[in-house]
Amino acid sequence: MQKVYLDHGATTRLNDEVFEEMKPYLTEIYGNPSSIHSFGREARKAIDEAREKVAAAIGAEPKEIIFTSGATEADNIAIRGVARAQQKKGNHIITSAVEHHAVLDMCKAMKKEGFDVTILPVDEYGLVSVADVEAAITEQTILVTIMMANNEVGTVMPIAEIGQICENRGITFHTDAVQAIGNLPVNVNDLHVDLLSLSAHKFYGPKGIGVLYVRKGTKVNPYNFGGAQERKIRPGTENIPGVVGLGKAIELAVTDMEAKTARVKAMRDKLKDGILAIDATKLNGHPEQRLPGNLNVSVEYVEGESLILSLDLKGIAVSSGSACTSGSLDPSHVLMAMGLDHQTAHGSLRFTLGVDNTDQEMDYVLDVLPEIVTRLRSMSPVYACKK
Repeated sequence: MQKVYLDHGATTRLNDEVFEEMKPYLTEIYGNPSSIHSFGREARKAIDEAREKVAAAIGAEPKEIIFTSGATEADNIAIRGVARAQQKKGNHIITSAVEHHAVLDMCKAMKKEGFDVTILPVDEYGLVSVADVEAAITEQTILVTIMMANNEVGTVMPIAEIGQICENRGITFHTDAVQAIGNLPVNVNDLHVDLLSLSAHKFYGPKGIGVLYVRKGTKVNPYNFGGAQERKIRPGTENIPGVVGLGKAIELAVTDMEAKTARVKAMRDKLKDGILAIDATKLNGHPEQRLPGNLNVSVEYVEGESLILSLDLKGIAVSSGSACTSGSLDPSHVLMAMGLDHQTAHGSLRFTLGVDNTDQEMDYVLDVLPEIVTRLRSMSPVYACKK
């Protein structure tokens, strides 16, 4: 049976070159980078080089790069760290209804601490309005956090425009750029962001390692305590193999990115055209302003979970939204915020393509999926009533 992986939005395969780069730091170069002897200095050199690679990839300075355990921790540090550091200035945070739960749940936690949180709506495409962001700003606003590209429907947000507004108003701006690295140009200066989160396993790097970019001069309180590592913002002995892997992965991700994403986009469009030819299907997310490898569709009158399991039996891996909420029976908060009804939202599928996918794999999906939809609809009393 053919195996087709179309869930790159959840995680990616570790790149072979990245693995080779990491290997010596798993067994041979094992010193503590905080030690001053040669073993430690060798480890420290590897971290410094990785920090330089990350900085070069996003247009930052090496000292502005903070290594974390992943994007969830980076998002948490950014929101709580800024809120607590700047609470004498104000207590208002602005975010959107379609953020990853790493952002939304932390904003809810800050609300319990007494902060005022505004959650902005989105339009039918999952897009945040720049005008809405500007209108929501008050004299008490200290942080705006809006994701660069949505992890479920792929919609790309107007980050540079929002960032310019925040810069003009002297408000700290954070973006979760997890889905953007390797898919979109990311330059912290062009985007006017003060903080940016990313995670290595989304661009063919190892799991358990991420980055929080913190612009020089941005006030951020430490998330925890116990050491001087990572500018004391995220103390603890560094994950050296992970850091090295992240550095190599982001270096590869931004190399020939335009050519790689053009190929992925062409495959996605082929898949999109084929799926939307099936009766009662709908594209979710912005038709143009979206990630090159993201395709989110709703198949009406069929449960998304049934579709996923049926595709899995054919060797095809897809999802219904964020992997972080895959155990939930509730419909996607992103699709609900976009105005979809419960039934349609429950029938959503997310296909996220990667650089290893092929046209032949798209043909296989398009050969298998219509038969699955027909079979599942034949058992649906709702579909029977609609016919």
